[in-house]
Amino acid sequence: MTPPKNIAILGASGYTGAELVRLIASHPLMKIKILTADRKAGMQYGEVFPHLRYLNLPELTKISDMNFSDIDLTFCALPHATSQAVIGRLRKSMKIVDLSADFRLRDPEVYAKWYGGEHTQPLLQKEAVYGLTEYYRDKIKNARLVAGTGCNAMTGLMPVLPLLAADVIDTNDIIIDLATGVSGAGRGAKEGMLHSEVSEGYRAYNVAAHRHLAEFDQEMSLVSGKPVQVTFTPHLLPQNRGILATVYVKGDVDVVYGVLKARYENEPFVYVLPQGLAPATQHVRGSNYCHIGVIADRKPGRVMIFSALDNLTKGSSGQAIQNANLMLGLPETMGLEMVPLFP
Repeated sequence: MTPPKNIAILGASGYTGAELVRLIASHPLMKIKILTADRKAGMQYGEVFPHLRYLNLPELTKISDMNFSDIDLTFCALPHATSQAVIGRLRKSMKIVDLSADFRLRDPEVYAKWYGGEHTQPLLQKEAVYGLTEYYRDKIKNARLVAGTGCNAMTGLMPVLPLLAADVIDTNDIIIDLATGVSGAGRGAKEGMLHSEVSEGYRAYNVAAHRHLAEFDQEMSLVSGKPVQVTFTPHLLPQNRGILATVYVKGDVDVVYGVLKARYENEPFVYVLPQGLAPATQHVRGSNYCHIGVIADRKPGRVMIFSALDNLTKGSSGQAIQNANLMLGLPETMGLEMVPLFP
């Protein structure tokens, strides 16, 4: 039998870290050997996340105290601007999937503009492969460092990239309205994320300034072969998990649907609904699936496209494991074929 791959998770006390643990617990060929959380070092994992108490997991430790010599792959689930320094100190031959934003942008100047500081590891930034699995699969297989996409960025890119590649929409008129659950903001204490601040409300945030705009610009312009700038407005949903994007484009609805249906027909985790149906976040909750729907607007020549995924799974930790499977030579879908939770 094939021995399991030894896995480390850095930043295991956050939501994406817990999601990695949940998913890897049922992965037949991954074994968690290291869990780090500097502020919770010395604690048992079940003390931090009681829903995972029954698992046989290593004690949480500090990164500086760990020996990574027998680790095959490390998931880095640390905060933005923290990962680059930590990854720079890891063994050069180790495979790494980073879930932060530190290596998503290829241009150091663009990174500095959007994240407010110079990148400390420009050579690693240049080496990193963008982790949009369905588009960089071949590069990911041979990569040492993969940069996971932003969850909002992935939700918007999945329906738009095939249309840009096929040149069937107006590149100057793309609007993305997106609504996301509160877990996308991380587990740290924030006044604006208190239950009384979020419940019974719905608001836009980071209007015209969200950092995922840089990912949209980078990936859409690359596929289109010319500069593309979308209008993107994120909104905060009073729910824990899930993202729903509504994308408005100019094009022919039948052509748009045909391009998306053909592009994703053989993708294991992307499902294009029958034309005229829209997806919902509760239909992908806890899964690694992305659902896409296409509906004709009442205005001729305008199409509405809907994209839904779970921000913690397909938008982050599930995507990370999908990429790790490729990097380790394992079946891409291994450990990720769980069906969505409902209700």
